[in-house]
Amino acid sequence: MSSAAAISVRGLRKAYDGREAVRGIDFDVLAGEVFGLLGPNGAGKTTTVEILEGYRERDGGDVRVLGVDPWGSDRRHRERIGVVLQQSELPPSLSVREVHLMFAGYYAEPRDVDEVIELVGLAEKASERVKTLSGGQKRRLDLGIALVGDPELVFLDEPTTGFDPAARRTAWELVRSLRSLGKTILLTTHYLDEAQQLADRVAVIREGSLVRIGTPAELIGAAPQVEIRYRDDGREVVVATAEPTRVLADLTARAVAEGRELEGLEVRRPTLEDVYLELVDGDES
Repeated sequence: MSSAAAISVRGLRKAYDGREAVRGIDFDVLAGEVFGLLGPNGAGKTTTVEILEGYRERDGGDVRVLGVDPWGSDRRHRERIGVVLQQSELPPSLSVREVHLMFAGYYAEPRDVDEVIELVGLAEKASERVKTLSGGQKRRLDLGIALVGDPELVFLDEPTTGFDPAARRTAWELVRSLRSLGKTILLTTHYLDEAQQLADRVAVIREGSLVRIGTPAELIGAAPQVEIRYRDDGREVVVATAEPTRVLADLTARAVAEGRELEGLEVRRPTLEDVYLELVDGDES
């Protein structure tokens, strides 16, 4: 394991009833980075994360989380980790503050409860009962109880599901603030714009295998085609090219020579979502 890695995975395997859900994947998550784990449903993301969290036993390979094998790890190790599950059931009759206090009691050195409630944007709801919260507010509560132990490493599983656009942006700022504090974050999300905005690096998993890993810019930069769009006599023209500078120069020079404008001219570079869809739908080996 690299001394700079908060998570190290080598040859990880897991099968259910003879079907391999995870097929020998390797990756590191560096200390202090936001790492996005992406893939369609059934790709093996949840199994991988549950193994890293220590909730599921692996069939093969080596896994180290903060230097420790998570399977069978002790309470001291678990106190260094925060987990935001995709779904959770919290006592409906407790208030937001009471839930935070309950979870703070599980840690030797928790963060200040009121500080955490403020951090996740629930200060005005601190005395409200869990059953009265909206879906987005419950996700904020999930995030708060994951942070109350002041963990070094945070697993965020679809953290902004149910958030409206404004709440999503607030959550993004929270993730960025956690990174600025030196926290390591492993993020799973179906929102590709979220991964592009937040992740330092991403790994794409398909059918239990890791098909690509790198920074969002590296993955986008590896895409061979850029689209140039414009309208010609009301008809939209789309030119896909690996040489956008040359093609654009030719188009504009011709338009200038003819004394006309290229209406609706747009140069569209691939997004992380475009690259992701190509990877999970393509014939990548």
